[in-house]
Amino acid sequence: MARGSKHYQKHILVADDDDGLRELLSDLLSEEGYHVETISTGDELITRLQESDQSHDLFILDLMMPGMSGLEVLERLSADGDDTPVIVITGFDTSSNTIRAMQMGAYDYIQKPFDNDEVLVTVRRLFEHQALASRVHDLEQRAELRERMIGRSPAMRETYKTIGRVAASDASVLITGETGTGKELVANILHQNSSRAKGPLIKVNCAALPETLIESELFGHEKGSFTGALNQRKGRFELANQGTILLDEVGEISLPVQKKLLRVLQEGEIERVGGSNVIHVDVRVLAATNRNLIEEVKRGVFREDLYYRLNVINIQMPPLRERRGDIALLVEHFLEKYRYKSDAPPTKISEEAMQRLEEYDWPGNVRQIENEIERAVVLSQGKVITSQILSLAAQDLPTQIDLGTRVRNREGLSSVLEKVERVMLHEALRQSDGDEEEAARLLDLSIDQLKTHLQRIETGS
Repeated sequence: MARGSKHYQKHILVADDDDGLRELLSDLLSEEGYHVETISTGDELITRLQESDQSHDLFILDLMMPGMSGLEVLERLSADGDDTPVIVITGFDTSSNTIRAMQMGAYDYIQKPFDNDEVLVTVRRLFEHQALASRVHDLEQRAELRERMIGRSPAMRETYKTIGRVAASDASVLITGETGTGKELVANILHQNSSRAKGPLIKVNCAALPETLIESELFGHEKGSFTGALNQRKGRFELANQGTILLDEVGEISLPVQKKLLRVLQEGEIERVGGSNVIHVDVRVLAATNRNLIEEVKRGVFREDLYYRLNVINIQMPPLRERRGDIALLVEHFLEKYRYKSDAPPTKISEEAMQRLEEYDWPGNVRQIENEIERAVVLSQGKVITSQILSLAAQDLPTQIDLGTRVRNREGLSSVLEKVERVMLHEALRQSDGDEEEAARLLDLSIDQLKTHLQRIETGS
């Protein structure tokens, strides 16, 4: 049997004007069991797609080709609605083109000169991600997941890749990130795509349980073990047997309970409070926290050995301010979800309002933007969401427009000042309920000056 038979003959089309590179990629990928075709120009790729019914699972595309460039091919594929994933090949001196290619929807890139193993790993991860996306879609269709992970940014793609690699294993996973970034959703997807999907997923909010009760909640108790223990009770670990347990806000657990939790991870054994019988449990442990557990270890409030037991695999959920390109996708998703009436079409949003959403820092992350859209749909009565309807405050302007990041990204002063102007004008109009005379007074401007500022930001002049 061919070594690559496990790939079920995935069909890859390589477009590169370098004869030697085409031959190298063809041989390398064919040995892995992929079906590979090669062509030398972007024009030929477009022609082949127009004249052939052959479907493809992946395009590997050189950015610099005679005739139609790789970027032009990407633009054409997007315009034609072709969603075949694309991996681009780029040289050292084309970083700006690489960024543009990723912004235009390329899945990943390979930089010349490349290592053969890097190529194979990149291709494998793409197909693993596709398989995961397909499984998640199937689950959504069966209404087993209420929400989807939304995002095409590089940070989210890395998250998808990690989920795809570890979902089927029994390894402990520590899901980290700020409040509202979607850590619980990651736990749902990990469980539903594991061999334990038929078993229970038990979630424990460690921050919501008093220290006096958390041990009993996790491990159970025997009748009479403490005041109020009128009956024997199974703990969450017993209830999660043959399934998965999510320890949400695991950093809130006290040191004595951490010691017992470590025993579960090491030995797969628990003892109920007030009991002496050892109970074996077969549970996959997922943990989530918005705390920096390394710092907690240094402070002596979190066990180092427990940290490493939980952190076999780490999935770091990026904050929304670090993946602003996903904001429009999230807005579209929540407009679809929250309709003014069940039979009404999705509410529209003005370009100005969308720009304001994309510039905001979102300290509450995805959870906050969901609440904002739901509120805006109600206040707009399902018509058009304007910037005046949005409730985003400018109380912390330096954080809101993220000045530090904009300086690091070499964004010009005039561009930043324009954003400051836009934020303050919108905030003044919001606080004055759209009354321009009151807004002008708040900004210490004349009404004519205010209108001049508004006209400038509206026209971009």
